[in-house]
Amino acid sequence: MARNKPCGKKNRLLRAMRSNRRVPAWVVMRTNRRFMDHPKRRNWRRSKLKR
Repeated sequence: MARNKPCGKKNRLLRAMRSNRRVPAWVVMRTNRRFMDHPKRRNWRRSKLKR
């Protein structure tokens, strides 16, 4: 990937990075471990972003 990224692509990558977090511990506790994993979690090797 290029060092100098277009602003739109940079914003998309930042948004994807922010949304790629684990479920908070308090949510896991409050739901009695019903929600352990995030349905939209993404790995940088396994699945790529669209554009």
